[in-house]
This record gives sequence, C-alpha cells and structure tokens, in this order.
Amino acid sequence: MVHTLTQSITAFLSKQYSTHDLFVQWTVPDGLSHGHLSTPSALRFAKEVGVSPKEIAQMMCDVLQGVPCVERSEVAGPGFVNVWLTPEALLAQLEDVLPVLQPQKTRDEDPVIVEYSQPNIAKPLGIHHIMSTIIGQSIANLYQYLGYNTIRVNHFGDWGTQFGKLAVALERWGEKPVKDCSIDELLALYVRFHDELENDPTLHDAARDTFRRLEEGDQQLRAFWKDVVAVTMDALNRLYERLHVSIEHPHGESMYEDMMAPILEEGLRKGVFTKGEKGAVVIEFPEEMKLPTAVVQKGDSATIYMTRDFAQIRYRIDRWHPHAMYYVVDHAQSLHFQQLFTAVKMLGWELPHLEHIAFGRMRFREKSMSTRKGNILKLEEVLDEAHARAKRIIEERGDAVQTDDPEALAEMMGVGSVIYGVLSQNRKQDVTFDWGSFLSFDGNSAPYVQYTYARSRSVLRKGKWNGEHVLSNVSTADLSETEHLLLKVLMQFPHILEEARSSHMPHILTNYLFELCQRFNAFYNSDPILQSPPPLKGRRLLLTSFVSQILKTGGELLCLRFPESM
Repeated sequence: MVHTLTQSITAFLSKQYSTHDLFVQWTVPDGLSHGHLSTPSALRFAKEVGVSPKEIAQMMCDVLQGVPCVERSEVAGPGFVNVWLTPEALLAQLEDVLPVLQPQKTRDEDPVIVEYSQPNIAKPLGIHHIMSTIIGQSIANLYQYLGYNTIRVNHFGDWGTQFGKLAVALERWGEKPVKDCSIDELLALYVRFHDELENDPTLHDAARDTFRRLEEGDQQLRAFWKDVVAVTMDALNRLYERLHVSIEHPHGESMYEDMMAPILEEGLRKGVFTKGEKGAVVIEFPEEMKLPTAVVQKGDSATIYMTRDFAQIRYRIDRWHPHAMYYVVDHAQSLHFQQLFTAVKMLGWELPHLEHIAFGRMRFREKSMSTRKGNILKLEEVLDEAHARAKRIIEERGDAVQTDDPEALAEMMGVGSVIYGVLSQNRKQDVTFDWGSFLSFDGNSAPYVQYTYARSRSVLRKGKWNGEHVLSNVSTADLSETEHLLLKVLMQFPHILEEARSSHMPHILTNYLFELCQRFNAFYNSDPILQSPPPLKGRRLLLTSFVSQILKTGGELLCLRFPESM
C-alpha cells in the first residue's frame, strides 16, 4: 500500500516537473489527529523544483484523493501531508504482517558472522558480561529470523599468562584436582595468586615460565588447561541456557595457536609489521590515520590479543567467506578495533564488511550492586536475585497472578526482567540497572510484555479462536478509535524488525513491543471482545491473535520466554 501511495505521487510529480529519482518518506504519527501516515517530502520537493511547499503538498493531496485505499488527505503545517486510510486498506495491511510471523527462508548468499559474549576462561561471568551476550544474541536472532545465513561465534579468552598464574596457584594452594573444582574455586585461586604476589614478586616469573611451557606443549600443563576450560564451559552453558542464549561456534583464542606465525611472517614481508623495541613486532600506522603504534608480538615472542585477532579474521574469511563480520564488544575496545580493521586493510586482504557494534558501560541505581572489592558481581547471583524478587511479587499479588508453576513463572519474569531491562536501553549509551523499573508490571519491562501476552492468550482461549487469519472474511464496519490505533501499530511490525536489524539497535524492538502492549490494553479495556456481536467479535479476536503472535515472536527474538497464563 505504501508503495502504491508513493508510486502515485512520484508518477505525477515526475511528469509535472520532469524530475526523476523522487523519494517519498513516510512516518506513522502518534494518535489519529495526523492520520495513519504522514510525509514531509513536499518540503524537499519544493526546494528541488522552486515551488511553494504548500503548493506541492496540495498537489500530493489531490493525487492521493484518487487512490482507492485513501479515505482522505490534508495539508498540515508548512507542507506536511497527512493521510487517512480506508478501514479496508488498514485491515489489508495485516497481509504484510503475516509473512513475518514465521522465520524467513534462508537467503542463498554469503553469511554474516556475529561474535559476542567473549568471557574469560577460569572466571565466572560478571553482570557486565550480559551486555555483549544479550545484545549480541538478539542481533544474531534478528539476522537469522529475517533469512540471513547467520553464524554465531563466541570468542573466549582461553589463552594467556592467566593460565600460568592459575597453574602456579593450584600447585601451591590447591586442595583437589582442577576437574573437581567449581568455577568459583578457580576464581578464588586466581585472586589468591594476586594477593600473594604483593609479598612474593617471584610468583610473576613463575607464572610466565609456566605459561611458556604450556605454549611449548607440556603435556601435564595441557591436560590442566583442558580441565580448566571444561569446568568453565560447563558453568557458562548453564547460564546461557537460563538466558536463552545459543552460540553455535565456541572458539577460544587457543584455536588460532598455529595460525599466527604465517600472519606475522606475511606482515613483516609486506612491511606492515616492523621490529620495535626489544625485539617486539609492531605496526606503525600512517601519520594521517592518527592511530598509536600497536604491538603484535612481544619481545619474548609471546603472542597477544591483537595477534590472535588477526588469526581469527583470516580463519573466518577462509572458512565461511562472509560478507560481513560484526563484533559486539564494549566501546572501551574501540581503539583496538580501529587498529585491527586498519591493519588488515594494510595487509591487502580481501575483506568482508567489518564492524564493531559498541555498547556503553553498566551503571547501577543501587550502590549495593557495585562491583565488590576483590571480586566481581556474578551474573548468576544477579539472576538468582531476580528470580527471588519475581517470586516475592507473585506471592504478594496472590490471586491476581494465575499460574500453576510459580517457580517457572518467577524464572521467566526474573531472568526476563534483567534481559529486557538491558535491551530496552540504547546500547550506545551507558545502561542503568534498576530493579524497580526492570520488574514493573506497568512500565516498559519484561513482566508487562509477558503479562500482556498472557492476557491475549486468555482472550483467545475463551473466544475459542481457531487460529486462522482469513482477512477477506473480516468485517470493516464501525472500526473504533482504539482499533484504528492498534492497527497502526500492528502494521509497523515488518518495518520495525528490519530497522532493529539494520541499525543493530534492539531497543527499537523493545520500544515497539511496549507500545503494542499499551495499545492492546487500551483496546481490551474499552472495546468488548468476547461480548461483541459475531462480525465484531471475529475481527477483534483476529486483532488479538496478531497481538499475541507479534509479542511472542518479537519477545523471543529478545531472548524472553512467555507464560500462557499469568
């Protein structure tokens, strides 16, 4: 329909003024006073052809009055055009929504790679890890759902001197084999190493020597390292399950151990890498790039994070031939990615699109949520606290919350509140963690979305909805204002999914779901659904069904789970 409106306008104006490549921008205004659709494009057209904006806008209105789907149009302000659609056209827009209520067929094209989470082995996930993990998963979900061949990668830190430190700590203070340790016990050993280091500086050299032997292939240390990785991955996977996170390719930094030497040789041969102080290998960027020198290899021949990032790019290009690679990482790493992306271009590699999807830091409304001295605020503890708080809310509300399984509902609400609370904020800004808003039943929160979904499902069960979306049989008579407003939101769903994907901004989808909940609840409270006469009842059940499916589809893309009753 939007295409029809656009085509009618551009065909007329192109003929009238002999111009081409006209673009009509449409927006969906709030309320109904400015129509179902609005465009400011007359303001731009007027500059191009040297005519008054209001004159162009009036021409557009005159053209639109002859389009069958338009009920009326008007000029507003300095040259805006507002359009009201016929009830038939408005309902017909649901035809465009139907296809995106199911995952799209996978496109026959090169894949996109989304890398996210990136934990360190031998340490539990901190609350800050939820940022990359959840933002990355939701972005990957959007790509995959919309038909992109999507590869999800977890690039975790399973290599480096921290393993030398942990091995030394285990040898000196460990009380049982590493495979029998919990992730918290491994962290305690690591913390103790640093505490003891203050009084015994020789521990530092012992750790470096131990990691050197690990790199050289010491069998006992390799067995130790594998056990540490196994213990950590077991703990990680339990948390990922709670978060509804699935990363198909867990690739540790160690995977690229044998791939770095050829890249170092290539860089030196091409003059991109040079020898720096004390034998280190570095990259000196051209002065106009204003990038500081980057170390690629230490003077003792030890590799670092940058070296392994060169190798992971080379590996992913050779294996998957992607057309884009996205890195969901804290904005504090922006310089690292600027250096990395610039360096691989200097190497002359044939590259896909490379992009750092940056996000801000997490801040806490409650001072007690700040990172604890000598330890980290563990993500598992936060999720457990969210579960406990949600359970208390369920108990306090009594019969107002209907559930056969309060524990399962508390998990959906609690974990969902943390996930949604993060995703509902603009990732480019610092995210504020606030229990009050996260667990609200009234605001932009997971419990509000989950409750609205459960309400819609209850209506459909009571109405014995057959699940069919046969729009040709739906009455268009006497559409109420709340139905108009609900339809306006429903018809935006395909566009919202695409906008959230292309911009990598999950909060666009959360904001949409919140508005949909508000519109549906207003509709539910003002328009009889189950008590309506047959023509109206069928239409209102149909609208309720669309609300239900969109809430669940959109919410699951954001890693939420939904109860059928609540």
